[in-house]
Amino acid sequence: MSTRKLPFKKVLIANRGEIAVRVIRACHELGVKTVAVHSTADADALHVKLAHESVCIGPPAASESYLNISALISAAVATGAEAIHPGYGFLSENAAFAEICGQCGITFIGPKERHMRLMGDKAVARRLAMKHEVPVVPGSAAAGTNVDEALQSAHEIGFPVLIKAVAGGGGRGMKIVHQPEEFARLFDQASREVEAAFGDPSLYIEKFIARARHVEVQIIGDSHHNVIHLGERDCSTQRRYQKLVEESPAPMLSDATRAAMHQSAVHLGKSIGYTSCGTLEYLLDPATEKFYFIEMNTRLQVEHPVTEMVTLTDIVKEQIWVAAGQPLSFKQEDISFRGHAIEVRVNAEDPYTFVPSPGLVDGYHPPGGLGVRVESAIYDRYRIPPFYDSLIAKIICRGHTREEAIQKMLVALSECIIGGVTTNQPLLIKILENPEFAAGRVHTKLLDVIFENEKQKTAKQLVGNAK
Repeated sequence: MSTRKLPFKKVLIANRGEIAVRVIRACHELGVKTVAVHSTADADALHVKLAHESVCIGPPAASESYLNISALISAAVATGAEAIHPGYGFLSENAAFAEICGQCGITFIGPKERHMRLMGDKAVARRLAMKHEVPVVPGSAAAGTNVDEALQSAHEIGFPVLIKAVAGGGGRGMKIVHQPEEFARLFDQASREVEAAFGDPSLYIEKFIARARHVEVQIIGDSHHNVIHLGERDCSTQRRYQKLVEESPAPMLSDATRAAMHQSAVHLGKSIGYTSCGTLEYLLDPATEKFYFIEMNTRLQVEHPVTEMVTLTDIVKEQIWVAAGQPLSFKQEDISFRGHAIEVRVNAEDPYTFVPSPGLVDGYHPPGGLGVRVESAIYDRYRIPPFYDSLIAKIICRGHTREEAIQKMLVALSECIIGGVTTNQPLLIKILENPEFAAGRVHTKLLDVIFENEKQKTAKQLVGNAK
């Protein structure tokens, strides 16, 4: 336990699943009491069992429970919680929620509302990056819903282009447009999708970089004008713009490019006086090693454990201390990078169709061993509800080298038993065993290549059987 004064006496965690468990554990290690909130569908969830107190905040639908701001504030007031940690997803980047917390005398464990508003609008964040000479992907400076203006921007940028949502993330509404003739149709589809998901139909246009890599830099700042980086993560291995495998450090990256990315992230963070943890996301062109800022996530990331494993830091604890007004407990020169860490996201879903597979967990055995970490909220006989994200576990492995980390992860996945439901473990193993991945030649379309190879193998087997 830290020798510093407690940051808070009691914290309410406005989330569920593995991230709620992660935050609860960090609070308990700091000696801070915790309050779990839950929907009626999560009454038996692990985060409810681990917290000191729990409050039911509504029915299963997230809109009536985990997104219900009045219910969350009422729960915090009723239990005497001094602070709220939003985890990730749900209300973690909702500036209005953070503002309401402040108005009620409750500390929001995250960045300031103005930073969330500033960086949460991708078009504004892009203009800010350009102002501070951080490279950005060629794209439209303005955002909106006018298809004619957007098409004109696309012609100026040059096809293929990427249509992206101003609000939200997770690949919602993202469309690759190869030809001008298909632009209007895809623009309309994207606008309707993002309005349904985020309540804002605004879009903007970027140049599409083929076989790009997705590399992000973790920063953390405090209210004492300190901003540092904790290195980068490669999150290129994705399906439908949802990350599946993340690792740190990023493979096949020169020291010069790595240092330049770190410097640009810290520079942008300092330019706005950023506090709390945040992640700056970049596209990297593997052909030129040029990198381009695309957005900033003003929250804790799902993949934060890989950074913790190679830096031996606790990002969640540091986030809590910073929210309490304390300075960072380390300086940039204190941060060193040891070995290589890989994280895989284990989802309760069909590994190839991605159809969710909720249900009763009938037998559960998590992997273990030196350098193996499991972040999960499931247990034997736990019933995975059908109302939320399909992520049920994260496995993180650290080795002295990338090759050792991959091998350790393959062993961990083969050991991991989650009975009763279908998971994506077979797909994760295929990714790790893929020669391109093993060589570090990762990119955002790697999964498409793997799927195409599997189709060709199946076709050859069918021809062989016919003969």
